[in-house]
Amino acid sequence: MTTYGLLIFDGAEELDFAGPWEVFTASSMLRDQADTAVLIAEQPGAVRCNKGMRVLPDHTLEDHPALDVLLVPGGNGTRREVSNPVLMEWIRETAATTSWTTAVCTGALLLHEAGPARGRRVATHCLFEDTLEARGDITVVRDTRYVVDGSLVTSQGVSAGIDMALWLVGRLHGRDHARAVRRYIQYEPAPPYLADEPLGA
Repeated sequence: MTTYGLLIFDGAEELDFAGPWEVFTASSMLRDQADTAVLIAEQPGAVRCNKGMRVLPDHTLEDHPALDVLLVPGGNGTRREVSNPVLMEWIRETAATTSWTTAVCTGALLLHEAGPARGRRVATHCLFEDTLEARGDITVVRDTRYVVDGSLVTSQGVSAGIDMALWLVGRLHGRDHARAVRRYIQYEPAPPYLADEPLGA
């Protein structure tokens, strides 16, 4: 059994956690409900995300089950939460006990501040790469959807979290299983309008 804990906070980018949530829960379904995914917030009550979606957490920082995987989303709320000592300490302590610590988009900022991403190779949103690298003690890998550095896995922005989550369920439960999850969620990226973009866009 794998227990996935997805952190949410005001200003979290919706797809940063909803995309991986879909992957993790579809993976569990295909494994006869063998796994658990939970949303975790600092306080009970609704969280208002980056684009206005309101989400209810399953647990708070104080009462969640033991986690195998921690996922930290990005979004504009990271700029505030990076100065939240309670959340930074929770991320630091939780990451020390999980098998995998992951972040999507600017969630890498929180992992850097809390400590797990210091001295590591990470991915983040393309518009935030310079800002994160300027904080020091971190190597930002550009032009790649996700980066694996030991038990730390980070991805670029928004939809890239789906790629990262699929890689992770493949690592946990096998490549064939990850392929089955991808087929089930019908994740076969073929963006419209791509043909009329200049090379390198």
